[in-house]
This record gives sequence, structure tokens and C-alpha cells, in this order.
Amino acid sequence: MRDLGGSMVEEVDGIRRSKFGKTIHSDPNMSMVSPVGEDDLCLRHSSASTNASGPSFSEPSRSSGEGSPMTMSPWNQTSHFNKSLSMPLDDENVPPNSLIGSLTREEGHIYSLAASDDLLYTGSDSKNIRVWKNLKEFTGFKSNSGLVKAIVISGQKIYTGHQDGKIRVWKVSVKKPGIHKRAGTLPTLKEILKSSIKPSNYIEVKRKRSLWIRHSDALSCLSLNEEQGLLYSASWDRTFKVWRTSDYKCLESVHAHDDAVNSVVSSSGDMVFTGSADGTVKVWKRERVKRGTKHTLSQTLLQQECAVTALAINNPASVLYCGSSDGLVNFWELEKGLAHGGVLKGHKLAVLCLEVAGNLVFGGSADKTICVWRRDSNIHTCLTVLTGHTGPVKCLAAEKDQEVRKEQRWKLYSGSLDKSVKVWSVSEYAQIGSVQQSQQQQVVGYERESPPSAESYSSGRNYGRY
Repeated sequence: MRDLGGSMVEEVDGIRRSKFGKTIHSDPNMSMVSPVGEDDLCLRHSSASTNASGPSFSEPSRSSGEGSPMTMSPWNQTSHFNKSLSMPLDDENVPPNSLIGSLTREEGHIYSLAASDDLLYTGSDSKNIRVWKNLKEFTGFKSNSGLVKAIVISGQKIYTGHQDGKIRVWKVSVKKPGIHKRAGTLPTLKEILKSSIKPSNYIEVKRKRSLWIRHSDALSCLSLNEEQGLLYSASWDRTFKVWRTSDYKCLESVHAHDDAVNSVVSSSGDMVFTGSADGTVKVWKRERVKRGTKHTLSQTLLQQECAVTALAINNPASVLYCGSSDGLVNFWELEKGLAHGGVLKGHKLAVLCLEVAGNLVFGGSADKTICVWRRDSNIHTCLTVLTGHTGPVKCLAAEKDQEVRKEQRWKLYSGSLDKSVKVWSVSEYAQIGSVQQSQQQQVVGYERESPPSAESYSSGRNYGRY
């Protein structure tokens, strides 16, 4: 049993499940739409709850922990954000830094998000991948492979990483965009059979023999390098693997850390970054060799007691951000030889996810909030703290939105263990004047704070898997 930001959860078969709270039985409304395998189920369109709310801009001094224990309990689903607007807001009338919608499907905690071309893909521990469009459920598909830990999109292909250590590849039907069919599983059956013949292809993992091309524990993260045609997968088995997207072949497996690898990020250059529960951030240099790739350790950027929980890099790759279980976000500047730029503060508990969009940096946390920082050169200013979730914020995704009154807006999606996805409209420059003054303590600093206590959130190495 673990303590997630004050919320008790227990692990059953490696999956975190709530210890308390009411049991809700939902109808996933599934149907077979074509002769498909058990791992290629498609979901019929169904009417999910689509809710919106008024402005949700919060003062930086206010946190989502305020209020009565009953109201703010992560297992209490009766929040004012579940009330629908009688009149939907158009783009011109949406206030900056506000909640514009809430997507709820009572079928499991939200563990992964990916957004592309006005479509939002959400993964949960229900094994379903839901697809949303314009704040309404568009379609969905299902894999019988367990909790969906990661989703990345490349054109008409969707890659999903799962609790069972496998990667599923899905293709969108050209004629019927609502249909997603499974195109493959990584590693492929052909490659498994071919590799199993040679004894040299087996390695020992946790006192068991396993093929090096297979992850022997839960997959934690996926990172796509479309320029190189490579897909990176990170796992709790302490490795990251490199896959060629053209034929789904596993090119390389790297034993990267002494504990679970929680995040992997591939830059546009030849560098790959990994973050682990062992408290380190490592830099790997990629080389192209005859049979595929070769990654060698270049340097260790960070070494600390608390777990590294999330990594993100901006576009174009100039700044690397690292979230930790102590609630801090470190960053390094690639243009300055990976010099340490500073620390972003704002969260009270572990940072569980990071997203970078334009000049904005978003951090989701076990404290149920989302911090929004804006980068100007190497100075980061905390613009606002978004509140509304009643559980830890587990994943984030952002898309460029329309300009409103010459202000660049971003559409931010946040997935939480409260089983909801919230949609926010965030501006790069709105409300700076009123926020800056009271947020000076959250602007870049070099001093470090003590990690949160074990009672509030597990920050030790033995509890650093995310």
C-alpha cells in the first residue's frame, strides 16, 4: 500500500488501485464492429459526460488542498466542475487561464494522454483508449493487455505502452476515421520466435531468463523520434529499448539505471535523456551503426536521493526539464552545454508529469494542481496555478489554440487519478501583473528545499515508480 499525496492506494498485480471510495459500475458500451482479434476491440460511439465550467484561474497563494476534507477528498466525485454550462463559451469569450471543459468516464484512473489535430487520446487502467473531439467522445478502442501507461501519435499510427511491458501499434482507418485497428505488437511474434532460438539472446532479469528484446516489467514511457524513425520505450525493468518504426524491429536494449526508468526523451539531435527512480538523470549519445543504433553514456546531469519522475524538452530542443518526487523542477540549457539553469518551485508534493508548449512549462503534481511557468530566456515566472482536480494529476498534453485578442492561447489537457480529464485555455501573457508579485518565491532559484515527508508522498527510491 502506498500513500499518494494523502490518498491511500494499494497495488494489485502491479496496478495501483484505490483503497477507499465508492464502487462505480460503468457501461463501456462496447461492441464488435468487424471480425477482429481479442486484442483489437473497437468501441461504439457512446455518450460520455462532457462538462464545462466558468473561470478557474486561481491565485497562487491558494491551493487545491484548501476547503473541507469531505469537499477536497480525491475520492469525492461531487465537484462543482461537474456542472455543465447552460451556454457554452466561444473562443472570444473564454477567459485566460480557465477551465473550459471536463471529460468524465467512470471507468478508471487516467494514466496517459496524447493530442493531435483536435483529437485527444486518453488511456486508463480500464484497458480502453478513448478518443475525444470537441469535448465529446468520438470513438475508442480496447486492448486486453492491461493499464495504458503511455500514448504517442505519429500521423495515422498510434503507439500505446502497457503495464504488461508490451507496445501496441494502431492504425486509423482512412475510410472510417472512427475505426482503429491493431497493426502490430512490439516485440513482434516473428522476432520473438527468431530470437528465442539463440541462447545468447537471453538475459537474466530478477533471477529469471528473458529475451533482451522484451521488457520484463511495466512500461513507463514512450518517446518518438520521427526524424530518425525511432521509438524509445522506458520500463520499470531499468532499461530503455530502441525500436525502428518502419518494421517494428528492436534495435537495442540499454540497461540504463539501478532502478525503474520513469521517463525517456529523445531530442532532435543525437542525445537521449533518461530519468529514474534511482534519482539520476542521464544523457546518452546515439550513433548509427550497421545493425541499427548504439547508445553510450555521455554524462549524468543529476544525482539525488529522491526519484526523478518526469522529463520534458522544449521545441526546438534547447531546454531539458526534470520533475522529481520532492516537488521541484530542475532544468538544463542545451545551448550552453547542458549547464544547469535553475529550479522551478510551486508544487507541494511530487511532480508526476511535465509538458512544454511554446514558452510555457506545465507541471502536474500529486498535490492535485498544475503549475504554469513562462520562460523568458533563462528566467521562468510562475504565471498561475490551475486547480480543480480532486486527485493527483498524472498526465498532461497541450495543443496550440487560436489567438484571442493577439494573445497566444494553448489548449491544455490534464488527466488525473480522479478519473477525469480537464481542458484548460491558457495564455502566455495574461494576468502576469497580478500574479508576478506574489509568485517571486516560485521563480527560478538555486537553493533546494527538503523533500515532502513520507506521510504526504513517498519520495524514497523504493517508492519512485510512476
